[in-house]
Amino acid sequence: MPKAAFCRHNVYGMQPFDGAKIKGLTFVRKGIVMSRSKCLITVLACTMILFTVGCECGQSVNDLKAQNRIQQQRIADLESELGLCNSELQQKLQDLQNLSGTSSADMEAKNALIAALEADIEKKKAMIEQMKAQMLTAGAPLPPEMNMLLQEFAKTSEMIDFDEATGSLKFKNDLLFTPGSDQVTANAATSLKSLAGIMTSAEAKQFDIVIVGHTDDVPIKRPATKAKHPTNWHLSVHRSIGVMTVLNSSGIASERMAVKGYGEFRPVAPNKPNKGGNPANRRVEIFILPGQS
Repeated sequence: MPKAAFCRHNVYGMQPFDGAKIKGLTFVRKGIVMSRSKCLITVLACTMILFTVGCECGQSVNDLKAQNRIQQQRIADLESELGLCNSELQQKLQDLQNLSGTSSADMEAKNALIAALEADIEKKKAMIEQMKAQMLTAGAPLPPEMNMLLQEFAKTSEMIDFDEATGSLKFKNDLLFTPGSDQVTANAATSLKSLAGIMTSAEAKQFDIVIVGHTDDVPIKRPATKAKHPTNWHLSVHRSIGVMTVLNSSGIASERMAVKGYGEFRPVAPNKPNKGGNPANRRVEIFILPGQS
């Protein structure tokens, strides 16, 4: 006797109930559920990875900002101490000149004190310069998109060099300014406006700018120039301000920029004898560093 077939009823009437099909359908449904679960897990994993990478990058920039703030405060403290030491040294030198008829022991003691003060001053100067150099060269690597933008920007003019290792741009002063002036030339102003466009983009919003002016050792002699810029030091700072003014008028917020000037005292190449100068030393450098906000 044939086995009784299990039946199910639908609108079309009685049909055999196939358990194998139902079982297969159950497996298919389970497979779909499992596939969906795997997809969901994969999406969640990718999201967590991206979130983690983003957090790590943000934390890295924040750490560098904090480090820069600490270094800036330490530099300010050292410079204050240096000023006090210089004042004390000048006073001791004046006292030494005013000494007359004193014993040799007193003179030796004064000389020893002056020597100690001079040594302390040199030590503080070295510490300040080292910390400043670290701040200018040990910043966070710029984002790849920004590196690419700055590399392309540097190719637009022979006056510009870009150093990816330090995140800095170097402008040649002979093309950036007219001789003895802090007025930016028209061509250079166009380039600086292009740079401002990059620095106001989304890629650059977390970074600030430090503009550093340099000269060679040729003394300022023309009376008209000397009236505006008494020394090379003045000229280097005034030129930094000139660059900052163009960038500011082109959209970069004032609080994102700082200016410095080293005059003739940070040459990148030897000057010619007898204060003959060197065009390589006449330059303005723009360093791009993590912002302070």
